[in-house]
Amino acid sequence: MNQASARIAGMGIVTALGSGTTATLTGLKTGRVALAPVDRFPTPSHDPLPVGSVALEHPADESLPRAHFLARAAADQAMEAGSATPDAIILGITTGGMDRTEEVLLTTMSPDTLLGHHCLTSVTEDLAARYHCRGPLLTISTACSSGAVAIKLALDMIRAGLARCVLAGGVDSLCRLTYYGFKSLQLLDTRGARPLDRDRRGMSVAEGAALLRLETCQAAHPGPGILGAGLSCDAYHPARPHPDGKGALAAMQAALADAGLDKECIDYINLHGTGTVDNDLAEARAVRRLFGNHHPPLSSIKGALGHSLAAAGAVEAVIAAQALTSGLLPGSSGCQVPDKELGISPLMGPQQKPLETILSNSFGFGGNNAALVLGQSLRSAKIPANPHAPVMGIDGWSAFTGAGDLDDTLKDFDQGGPCRGCGDIQAVAGDLPPAQIRRLKRLSIMALGLASKAGEQSGAGEKPDGIFFGTGLGCLSETHAFLERLFDTNERFAGPTDFVGSVHNAPAGQIALHFDAQGPNITTSGGDYSFEQALFTAGLVNREASALVLAADEGHVTFSALFDPSVDRDAPLSDGGGALWLSPPHTAGSDPTIALQFFQTSPTDRMPPVEAMVDRLEYLGPIQERYALIMAGMSAGCRPAAEQQLTAFLGQAGFNGPIVDYRSQIGEFQSASAVAAAIAAEYIHRGSLPQALCSGYKSRLDNRGILILGLGKWLTAMEVMPR
Repeated sequence: MNQASARIAGMGIVTALGSGTTATLTGLKTGRVALAPVDRFPTPSHDPLPVGSVALEHPADESLPRAHFLARAAADQAMEAGSATPDAIILGITTGGMDRTEEVLLTTMSPDTLLGHHCLTSVTEDLAARYHCRGPLLTISTACSSGAVAIKLALDMIRAGLARCVLAGGVDSLCRLTYYGFKSLQLLDTRGARPLDRDRRGMSVAEGAALLRLETCQAAHPGPGILGAGLSCDAYHPARPHPDGKGALAAMQAALADAGLDKECIDYINLHGTGTVDNDLAEARAVRRLFGNHHPPLSSIKGALGHSLAAAGAVEAVIAAQALTSGLLPGSSGCQVPDKELGISPLMGPQQKPLETILSNSFGFGGNNAALVLGQSLRSAKIPANPHAPVMGIDGWSAFTGAGDLDDTLKDFDQGGPCRGCGDIQAVAGDLPPAQIRRLKRLSIMALGLASKAGEQSGAGEKPDGIFFGTGLGCLSETHAFLERLFDTNERFAGPTDFVGSVHNAPAGQIALHFDAQGPNITTSGGDYSFEQALFTAGLVNREASALVLAADEGHVTFSALFDPSVDRDAPLSDGGGALWLSPPHTAGSDPTIALQFFQTSPTDRMPPVEAMVDRLEYLGPIQERYALIMAGMSAGCRPAAEQQLTAFLGQAGFNGPIVDYRSQIGEFQSASAVAAAIAAEYIHRGSLPQALCSGYKSRLDNRGILILGLGKWLTAMEVMPR
């Protein structure tokens, strides 16, 4: 195991306590509580509840949503100390441009309204443009653990030699969806969050952003830095934690093991500590099971600045890093009388003490758990000079399109015909028990059905070690139903079930429940490249383990065209997805393999680096001889640029074989590349291509593979090969 540390070379933070590390530490030292009645939007139906609102004023002439503005503010601080362009950016987000979307929905929309900044990935892409990042971008949405998961993935990228400098963290802004959503679950405390208190009644929702600039640790030297990280999934309930803190314990244990440390090395624990009855109790039980009756000093800071959702794990990582250098142990603001049932003794006020190592916890909806270990003594380790993309075996595959399941899709696709539209969901739901899906809406049913079918075909007979789900737009049906009811009732009533189901990682949580899969569970939301991000993430986290990698997007009559520039308002909607059940490359078998061989952001100020992609693929072997078919993904939203890129690629690669423009057949939805991957796996398994797609070329594959290109904003290259 590579236990190299990632050095924190810069950090930025914006919360209700203020902007910058100095303001944040000052607030924590003085025990300031920065919660106040919400004023970011009117609350006509009740007295406004306490929230953690950032005081920075959004420029009146700035058209970007607030999350983009907050992310920029924190990132500017993190990048200020150095001029190095980040090799990659990884950002945890749950709401994206939701605040701006809500305002538009409350007004009269014109027929051609397009909210291009609604998508989560738009925040990450904005930072990439701001700092000229040309490397991989990852947008993570695992609810309240998103920011910590982003930092974990940044550490993995550095260890794998895929990046020397990564900008990673999280951001979320206040919006009606989360404020009224948590209120509908009766999880907001009218007096403000009181974590670990005997009389606690809930959390205080907040906004904020925090970014770390992480760099390769060249030699052992003092920190602060990230020593290790661990992930787990409860696989217990969509919104409630396992009552015994089973998943929380697993994440903490994994983080310690990843850092190569014993529990006795921990000097302070930053608790997730939201202030809800169930969450605090479950976390306390996990801490007691790990540390016994003699735990390190611990506290929760969410009583001071609120729970900033996707940003929380990153916010607390920045605060932990500052605690290491300042010796500050924050107190548990809001806690007046500690709850004896918890069996732990939180710090009741700030203290000063030299600190060497800190454990920081972050947990979220869907049972997504993450724990980080930060420390002063960083470790260097040998970083691969020429890292190779992990090659994983495909043991099972499935797809769903407007034509139906994979078999029905291929009947049309094999003939070069269209399989667009929104298919009958029963075609993918298959034999799923009605009781299991009766409260689920389209995207969750689709993802669950795809996962189940891929698992059945794999014949694995066991649960996957990790689940990696991609979705460009997330659960549109639940989000629309929640907001529609909220606005129709003048913000008096909201649907708790729809709120829980509206988070992007809700489908992945359902899949974990289905398989009782308690390993890493990560949802990526990268627009047209969401599946590629999920595959990339699986390669980082599950290099030597099995993984279920899938992506899906649903067509929605109101939201699809509103959020996705590729959707034609005058044409029928399309949706679908695909799933792959993957095994490590050393596993014996005769099924196909898949590898993401190229993943780079396309510059907007010069010709995209098609040359670099050709060079990478030529390194693997002559393109003309290696691949029998190219499947080109060109979304309508960026088709002119994509067509230029394809022309340049073909000219430089010298490929003159068959090419399939698969989105013109499958339809315009952001997870179409997952369908392409499943189709490619089936062709490799058959050993030949359909005659209609060969256009006079040789149909037998003869040990050649299929290349799936992603073109447009990013350049990606996935190859599906015989094992």
